[in-house]
Amino acid sequence: MASPQTGAGSEDLSAHAYWKANIRLVTGCLIVWAFVSFGCAILFRPLLSGIPVGGTDLGFWFAQQGSILVFIVLIFFYAWRMTKLDKKYNVSED
Repeated sequence: MASPQTGAGSEDLSAHAYWKANIRLVTGCLIVWAFVSFGCAILFRPLLSGIPVGGTDLGFWFAQQGSILVFIVLIFFYAWRMTKLDKKYNVSED
């Protein structure tokens, strides 16, 4: 029979791994969001101005619609990945 101390230690390790994976996921989503909203819409806009999209250039499209659409996609991606992460670490609400 395992000692209570061993069980608690493995739970702490599992909780640490869960939060580490969660923070890695959040960081990745924030990097993508920052790149699209700040990078593509502001910094790289002159480079993207020659690419036509829907009657306007790609840089303007990212500034007006693209960053919002990417943000919405990131929300659904985060929810999907967190569901898988919750099941992997056995903390799902199902």
